[in-house]
Amino acid sequence: MHKLTKAPLVLNGLGRCLLAEKHLSAVNIRRGFACAEHKRDSGSNEVYDVIISGGGMVGSAMACSLGMEPNLEGKKILLLEAGHKKSMDKVPDTYSTRVSSISPGSATLLSGIGAWEHIMKMRCKPYTRLQVWDACSDALITFDKEDLLDEMAYIVENDIVVAAITKQLDALSDNVHVKYKSKVVKYTWPLLHHTADSIPWVQVTLANGETHQTKLLIGADGPNSMVRQKLGIPTVKWNYDQSAVVAVLHLSEPTENNVAWQRFLPTGPIAMLPLSDTKSSLVWSTSPQLAEELLELDEESFVDAINSAFWSNENHSDLIETAGSVFRGTLSAIMPSAGSPRQLPPSVAGIDPKSRVMFPLAMGHAAEYVKHRVALIGDAAHRVHPLAGQGVNLGFGDVACLTQKLSQAAFNGKDLGAIQHLLEFETERQRHNLPMMAAVDLMKRLYSTDAAPVVLLRTFGLQATNMLPALKEQIMEYASK
Repeated sequence: MHKLTKAPLVLNGLGRCLLAEKHLSAVNIRRGFACAEHKRDSGSNEVYDVIISGGGMVGSAMACSLGMEPNLEGKKILLLEAGHKKSMDKVPDTYSTRVSSISPGSATLLSGIGAWEHIMKMRCKPYTRLQVWDACSDALITFDKEDLLDEMAYIVENDIVVAAITKQLDALSDNVHVKYKSKVVKYTWPLLHHTADSIPWVQVTLANGETHQTKLLIGADGPNSMVRQKLGIPTVKWNYDQSAVVAVLHLSEPTENNVAWQRFLPTGPIAMLPLSDTKSSLVWSTSPQLAEELLELDEESFVDAINSAFWSNENHSDLIETAGSVFRGTLSAIMPSAGSPRQLPPSVAGIDPKSRVMFPLAMGHAAEYVKHRVALIGDAAHRVHPLAGQGVNLGFGDVACLTQKLSQAAFNGKDLGAIQHLLEFETERQRHNLPMMAAVDLMKRLYSTDAAPVVLLRTFGLQATNMLPALKEQIMEYASK
């Protein structure tokens, strides 16, 4: 197994891990009677301090993060997970097609809640370099650390992330209660100025008839969030008229495989992300029609299509080549030591049987992340194109920020559902999420054409950025949070 964490990452999470361990021990010693009472009273109409509607990676991490926060000790938290419990006693031999690029900031969060250690023992693959290039020109940009030793990010299967967090949730059963296979059918919102006969809390009704009340409801129920819809929060969204084809690839020969590759084709970006020394994950974003055709191809033809997408120069033009070469030469004369050398991606020999699937792509952003006693996190609040690998990292950023705001509120004796600190969470996260989403959307649109003027513009932009190490460092720093 690769040694995936550097000292700073371990230290970032270590302090919080120790605090959490101390917290768990204290809970076990001091709250034996309270725990038994809580388990007896886990039926309908119980009032929780926090209910998280929706599990997955982000919702589960939210529950775990709150449950391990020392300032929230004694608070009752309920996680409603619509799916089955994802336990993983043994890592499957086959890789899952749904993977995420976990940034150093997200790894720090997962380390702080004790899940990263489980992930390392299971399966994940770091990469130290990212190469992005254009199919319509020779322009490219590379991102890497100066010494090529520090990890830029980690490719981890989504199921492994959830299984690792689930292990931690099992250890938090004193104050974090999880209901699996729980379908919400109704939310009843509290009035801002409640009367004697009104409910002061959010009420959640499940399909099995149970009702639970909460001082704060956190919606982590995905892009089609029922919480967001029932609150009537407007959402800016549009379909990209693209679908992503994903598959597990077998490389032609073993390599160190520590580079993430992405090439912008006129029909959409294609990415190859490392899973092991011999396997990579494919994420090919393209038109729905071409996606359907790719799914129908036999394995050999599909592999040929992938290799062609990464290697073919059929979209190049002499005009763009000449202009790009002159511009690159001028930049090299001004900054002779700048820029990074081009690497060639590995060739693909085959795919895992039945690993080819597709899903539609869209962008969405909720006009508000919070309401009275409600907060939205993850895809319920924002959804992005996968070309920058930022989707789940934005969600984990929400988790870290909301945990910090609620911890401070509890420390100050405030009501967890009060709007003041929820608005602080909204402001802080929108300031981070909106520029990232706008940049991803602009990049997607800029590279979705082979019109010569646009190709020329992006060729110059990409080459200039590649020659400016300070600018690249800023981009990496922003994306790593």
